[in-house]
Amino acid sequence: MILKIKICLKSTFFFLICLVCCISCKQENKVDVSHINIELTIKRFDQDLAKVNPNQLATALPPLQKEYGAFYQDYFEKILNTGPTSDTAYYPIVKDVLSGAPYQDLQKETQAVYPNLDAQIPILTDAFKHVKYYYPKIKIPTLITYISGFQVQTPIGENYIGIGLDMFLGPDSKFYPALVESIPRYISRRFTPDNITPRVMEVLAREELFPESDAEKSLLDKMIYNGKILYFLSKVQPTIADSILIGYTKAQAEWASNFESDIWAYFLSEDLLYDTDYLKIQKYLSEAPFTPGLGDKNNSAPKLGLFIGWQIVKRYMQENPETTLQKLMLEKDYQKILKASKYKPNQK
Repeated sequence: MILKIKICLKSTFFFLICLVCCISCKQENKVDVSHINIELTIKRFDQDLAKVNPNQLATALPPLQKEYGAFYQDYFEKILNTGPTSDTAYYPIVKDVLSGAPYQDLQKETQAVYPNLDAQIPILTDAFKHVKYYYPKIKIPTLITYISGFQVQTPIGENYIGIGLDMFLGPDSKFYPALVESIPRYISRRFTPDNITPRVMEVLAREELFPESDAEKSLLDKMIYNGKILYFLSKVQPTIADSILIGYTKAQAEWASNFESDIWAYFLSEDLLYDTDYLKIQKYLSEAPFTPGLGDKNNSAPKLGLFIGWQIVKRYMQENPETTLQKLMLEKDYQKILKASKYKPNQK
């Protein structure tokens, strides 16, 4: 099934968006995208695959392979790991998958949550219109929904971005509690419908538009790089709360805001900014329930390197209003950004 949406939304946004909808004003993100027309194509591979009779793969799969092209190959070879799709040797594995109760149960719940994408289409469209506003030459990728068996959330490939709908089923899904050993609760709590657009935009930014350079090794490099990514995400999704963009709970967002100056002081006192020891600095950048070494009784927010990097970039853009988003994303001199930001978190 293919959904083609050609929309020109005319809307005026009045908003106050912050880490928990009250931390910092984001009215500078307001731009007029009402004149931008885009054609967003969404293909429901999950629904098309569900229609396949496991006993008739020889006639059912070739049309799907032709329709979905690169995604079809990536899905079976890289996500389901069925082996090459260049011949039919993988058919028995596909038959077992489609005939099995785990797939059928997961497909049933996914279809129940997402019989359509009516709630997500306007949000995705608005985000891509904002991307087009800042980068007019960008080609809008096809969005393809699928079921991954909780393997991959938003892969990006040749002219497509995938959406693993089974990883956006919401807090009431019966599956996530059973996956805690492989997918911790602090990660699966974000497997909700309102995270679809942020994750699509994030993979577009990180993998397609602004991939991280191997030369960026220090904590400062990674802080500013990620701060730029988060700033970009906030610009193309101006109505989505900062807490969702960075993946914080309300309590984590409040903690990070309340202790911003202490976090910065800690990074300076421990001489961490220019440290390139991956194992040492990774705990300030990675997904986790908290940041080790900071806070009492493990109550700190995670990814504090990303949080501080974002605040530095915000301050840099405030202090240098002549800098456009495009110029910011091209700037690789992170020491320059830090210096020009005049970042002093105790002087907000």
